Order: sequence, then structure tokens, then C-alpha cells
Amino acid sequence: MIRRLIVILLTCLLAGKALAQDNFWVQIEARQTLSSAQERASAYARRLENVNGFYLGDGFYGIVIGPFTEAAATVALRNLLAQRAIPPDSFVKNGQFFKQQYWPIGGGNAQAIRPPQDPVPALPVDPVAAPDETVAEARTSEATLTRPEREALQVALKWAGFYDAAIDGSFGRGTRRAMEAWQFANAQEATGILTTRQRAILMDQYNSVLDGMNMRLVRDDASGIQMIIPTDVVAFDEYQPPFVKFGPSGDIPQAQVLFISQAGDEGKMVGLYEVFQILDIVPPEGPRSRNRNSFVIEGIGDGIHSYTTATLRDGAIKGFTLVWPEGDEGRRSRILEEMQASFEVLDGTLDPAIVPPGEDQAIDLVSGLAVRQPEFSQSGFYVASDGTVVTTAKAVAECTRITYDRDNEAALLFADPALDIAILRPVDPIAPISVAQFDVNVPRLQDRVAVAGYPYNGALGAPTLTFGQVEDIRSLTGDNRFKRLSILPQPGDVGGPVFDDAGAVLGMLAPRVDGDAQVLPADVNFSLDAQQIVDVLAAQGVTAEVTETGSPISPVALTRKAADITVLVSCW
Repeated sequence: MIRRLIVILLTCLLAGKALAQDNFWVQIEARQTLSSAQERASAYARRLENVNGFYLGDGFYGIVIGPFTEAAATVALRNLLAQRAIPPDSFVKNGQFFKQQYWPIGGGNAQAIRPPQDPVPALPVDPVAAPDETVAEARTSEATLTRPEREALQVALKWAGFYDAAIDGSFGRGTRRAMEAWQFANAQEATGILTTRQRAILMDQYNSVLDGMNMRLVRDDASGIQMIIPTDVVAFDEYQPPFVKFGPSGDIPQAQVLFISQAGDEGKMVGLYEVFQILDIVPPEGPRSRNRNSFVIEGIGDGIHSYTTATLRDGAIKGFTLVWPEGDEGRRSRILEEMQASFEVLDGTLDPAIVPPGEDQAIDLVSGLAVRQPEFSQSGFYVASDGTVVTTAKAVAECTRITYDRDNEAALLFADPALDIAILRPVDPIAPISVAQFDVNVPRLQDRVAVAGYPYNGALGAPTLTFGQVEDIRSLTGDNRFKRLSILPQPGDVGGPVFDDAGAVLGMLAPRVDGDAQVLPADVNFSLDAQQIVDVLAAQGVTAEVTETGSPISPVALTRKAADITVLVSCW
């Protein structure tokens, strides 16, 4: 067994030496943009063999032929020049300083030029060819591993869910327990020491999740960002400042990548952070962190898992977003790791004047990205100085999350389905400008009334007033807890306050209830009586403000009062 291992090691050393000797190339062109370099490489590849492309650094992409030994490269250069197959200024170049390979896709030299900052070098062992070893032999072969290779194993064990300590290359008790757990999970003898074959299998598992992703370096000079992304599942879509959008292009419809690039300061940084909170691609559940110069946002739910990070440096805000299917953590974490390791900030920021033709200017879009929308919205109104709100029970019956005016989280304090009334409390303290003042006296028939509400799902920044009159002090069935109104509100007005002409609240607009065989005229609507609301609030320990009938006020004053107490209640 030991003799066999020595032969394998000598073979690997000789192969590595030969590879180093062959690391010479004929450089025929260099371009300053990735797209033009790819086009030229493709053109050369149609008439020449062994065409490759590498990023050279300093913004240049090289097109080369090879690899050769140094002597062979010199001969190849002379022959190609004699045939006038390559430009006259072509030359021989040592490839030891080449960086990422961009051509051909999936080229055989990609592994040799992985980004130097990538903490996970591949372990060059074929899992099938690797020998079986005793524990002693495994310990001996393990001792030959370099520190980066030992760290790579810890990273792979962490990715597989068996290791949760520091990536330090030290195989202590935590790493040994992780190795033992991995062995047990993979039907191997649980010794806590991985054999050469087992190490190769683990690394093969770790790397195989990227099969079909085509992780390629993409450089975008307009935004000043360069990064490796999964080009088989996302492709460039459009510029929508401050975003460069890469939409789904393969069999993963949830996949998206954004490059984030804009000039800015701390204020714009905070503004960008707040914008991401409302985007449809960022579900509300998930960790968030922000300081003066950077933020990280994760959103998990609704079938997606998104990760966004941005940093402010030297007047430029740069970052990226990865959107991936929820639950596909194996691939997501590996892709994110590659993106983080390769992310590079270049000069310049995205020009805010770059707007694609026919840009959709809808108010529920931010830079072409959909704003997260609630299931539905209705109206409500403040009834206490601590931000307590009254609305209908139906508005919040099946909500996982409730908000006032889209920004303030609220919790359900009480609901009475029979009266269709609900009481909400803000999660964080709110000090409303004003609260409802209830007039519990019985209104007179034909009295003028106005309903305040948000009829257009919050599209308008303030509530609107709809005017009508009292038709009856009872419902059609004689229930004196409800008043019948002659008014034409919109569905979003339901739950809003019903004012008299002095600005006092006579009740709350109730939902319409039509029978299966009978539909009421559009102007027949109902209001839950003020006394009923006051009594429900008192039973829950909320003291409502009560006033006597006053003198009429102007429509302008009534509109101002309505704006102070009416809120948009959204169910998410």
C-alpha cells in the first residue's frame, strides 16, 4: 500500500512539473473590455487551434495560444507570424501571472487560475483512483496537506453541515468530530481521520453543486464592478440605475443577480438600505445589519432567498444582490461564496442617466424592480394617543403581518367578527397628530356625512373624502348598532371613519354584505355606530374621546382632520 502511494505521489509531482514547464503562451491581442475580448477570441478560434483568453489585470483581457514549453512557444510564434495568421506584434508570454480564464467557457486551465483570494483550492485527487488507506496511512497522507488544503476541507465540511467552528487549518477535536460525522453520513468507517479517497469524495461533493452553473467572471465597466456569477442561469438584462440587472436565463426562474453601483454618501446609503426593505425580491423575514458605511440584508420566504450587500467607499456605493430559490442552500451558499470571493470594485459608478427605452414608470416599481405589495389594504383610524387603531375584523383576519401606512408594524389586540371590528396596537410607539373624537348622539336623518379612506390601495399619499348622508338610524334588518348611509365609497374606504359636518366621528364604514340572490344598490352602505365602538374600546381598556355635537366646519378643515387620524391598514 505504501509503495503504491509513493508511485501516485511521484506521478502527481511529475505532472505538476510538466504543467509548470508548459506555462508559456503566444499572446496575440489584449482588449480593455470583456465583451470585445470574447468576440476577438471567438473570431481567432474559428481559424486557429488552442485559443484561450485570460484576464491579465489592470483592465486588460489577453487572447493567447497555447500552452507550450518556452522553446515550443518561440517556434509557434515564428511559424504563425510567417503564415501571417496572427498580428505582427504578437509575442511569447509566461502565464504564471494570468488571472481568471474567460475563454473558452469551461476551459481546461480554469482551475489553475482560480482567483487568488478564493479560500478553497481544489484538492487534485480523483475520487475513483484514490487508494483505500488504513487509519495510519490516512494520518500519514493527511500530514502532507498544505494549510490551504486543510482549510479547504474545513470549508467543505462546514458547507456539508458537519462543522461550525473557525476555518483555521487546524484539525482539532471539532474538526475530527466533523470528519467522523461526515464519514458516518456517507457510510464510511467513522474514524475521525479522512483517507485520501474520502477527502477527494468530500471535495467532489463540495464542487459538484456548481455543475451546470458556468461560474464565469463578468466585468461591467459601466458600473465599475467585476465578479464571478452563474452565467448559465442568469444573463444581462438591462441597466436600471443604480442596478445592473441579470435576469433568469436557464431552468431556475427565481435566479437573479444585481450589480449595485451609484455615487453617494451616508445619506444615500441609508436611503438605499430602506429601498431594499420594500422590494419584492427581499422578503421581510431574514437578518439585517447596517453601519455607517455598509449593510447586509437577507430575505427568506415566498419561495426565494435573497442576499444583498453594499459598501460606501470614496464616494461610491458598490455591492450586489443574489436571488435564489428558497431551500436550495447547497448551491446558493457555494454560488454566494464564489461571488463574495471574486467581487472587485473598479473605477467609476453607474451613470444615473442610463435608462432603457420604454422604461416602466409605474409607482410600484423602483428602478425596474417590483415593490412588495400587501395581500390587500383597507382603512382605519387612530382612537388613542398611543397609536391604537380601529378597523374592520375582516381586514386583519388572516394576516401574517399588519402595518399602518406600509411602514409601521402593528399587532392585533382584539377582534369581534360579529360587529366586524378590530383593535390594533403599534409594535413600536407612535404618536399620532390627532385621534378620533366620537359623537355618540343619534344622528338626524338626512344629516350630511363624509367617509375618509384610502380607496386606491395607498397610491395616494393622503386619505380622500367621499360625501353622503344618513338614510336611516338602523340597518335594513332593524339593527340599531348600524346606521344606513347613502354614499358611494370604494372598497378601500371600508374601516375608515365616518364624520359629521363638525368633524366628529359618527362611526366606522362597514363592509357591504350582499345576499346570494340579491344585490343592494351601490349607494346603500352601513356604518358601525360610534357608541358601539366606544364600548368595545372601553372593554379592552382603551378610553376613547367623546365630544358633543358641534358647529359645521369647512371642507378644507374636515379634510385636514381626516388626514390626521385616518391610516392605511395593510395585510401581508
